Amino acid sequence: MNGELRNHVIKLINADTRLDGRKAKEFRKPIKVEYDAVKTAEGSAKVTIGETEVIVGVKMDVGEPYPDMPDEGTIIVGAELLPLSNPEFELGPPGLQAIELARVVDRGIRESKTINFKELCIEEGKKVWLILIDICTINDAGNLIDASALAALAALKNTRYPKFDGEKIDYKEKTNKKLAVTKEPIAITVCKIGDNFIVDPTTEEEKVIDTRLTITSEEDETLCALQKGNDQPLTSEDIMKMIDIGMEKAKELRKVL
Repeated sequence: MNGELRNHVIKLINADTRLDGRKAKEFRKPIKVEYDAVKTAEGSAKVTIGETEVIVGVKMDVGEPYPDMPDEGTIIVGAELLPLSNPEFELGPPGLQAIELARVVDRGIRESKTINFKELCIEEGKKVWLILIDICTINDAGNLIDASALAALAALKNTRYPKFDGEKIDYKEKTNKKLAVTKEPIAITVCKIGDNFIVDPTTEEEKVIDTRLTITSEEDETLCALQKGNDQPLTSEDIMKMIDIGMEKAKELRKVL
């Protein structure tokens, strides 16, 4: 069945169209960012790309810094692929897809230096702010990586510090101090199927692609991170073409912020 679907998808893409009528390098519509999706979080956002919906919530905690970074806070990213969003997802510990999703989002934020971790230091060697980023899938219609990365960035931009008296956090009261977000990394996943490249794959297309590359870049087109998925190899020429596509399409997603 997948072989037939793959051949059909390739035939369509060769004519610059897709199963849903889009062009090869066209995102689904609408693309929306909604802030304050979770009122109890310090920051949150919901992102919709076509029928794919993801919510990201940010909680802030105080803990001890890592011994090798005594004056820096950090981020901790987790992803929960809810069964209500896709019947193939199961309850339980995070699977490989959830772990990879969290790592790609984490890497984009960390490598771009979206947040200055030194500004999260409260008392060197003793207390720092920890930023907990939770990704929850509401509906998986494909391309969870790009939707989750965009939602995580939007949620961070929406984050305000909770009240902290030096000993205890009052999560019921937010301060007016916003989390300083200095960079805006955008992740674009470019997929290769046959000799063709597409963006924003649906779940049907994800089943038949050969390989994918997630390109995370900043507004000035600085490349922050690359993450390859699937088993098929990529040539250096493929990679350069995919980076060019990723950089160009990032401009489109950045507008919705």
